[in-house]
Amino acid sequence: MKKDIDFPKSENVFLAAIQQWNDDFQENSWFVYLVNNTDETLEMVMAVSRAYGTINNEQRSTGTFRHAFNEVAPKSITKLEMLENNVLQLNNEFAVSYFLNNKMFDKTFFFKTNTINDKALSDIPATDLRGVLLK
Repeated sequence: MKKDIDFPKSENVFLAAIQQWNDDFQENSWFVYLVNNTDETLEMVMAVSRAYGTINNEQRSTGTFRHAFNEVAPKSITKLEMLENNVLQLNNEFAVSYFLNNKMFDKTFFFKTNTINDKALSDIPATDLRGVLLK
């Protein structure tokens, strides 16, 4: 039964943490973006995020956040959420599901503890920006 279900591999859809000026906090903040580096529109996109881990020998976790988009254009990025500085000390998990060519794709991305930083910057596809990229 389960072996008969086709689970296609998600390709050319990434997450990126990009540092940008935040007018609300008057400082640079990290924002997570969904990167669609395909030539097709992603449909019915759903992203679920949470953070968890240990800080000072104490288990910590955030609430679960959900984001939904009817479409994400080809060769584009879409802002998902801001990561507060305290959350960077935790593992940040993003489960992303979407439809492409009438098939459902699903992939979970992990920004591990303290991996979002200036030393981990790389070029972000479909943009002229630099950030921390997860493939």
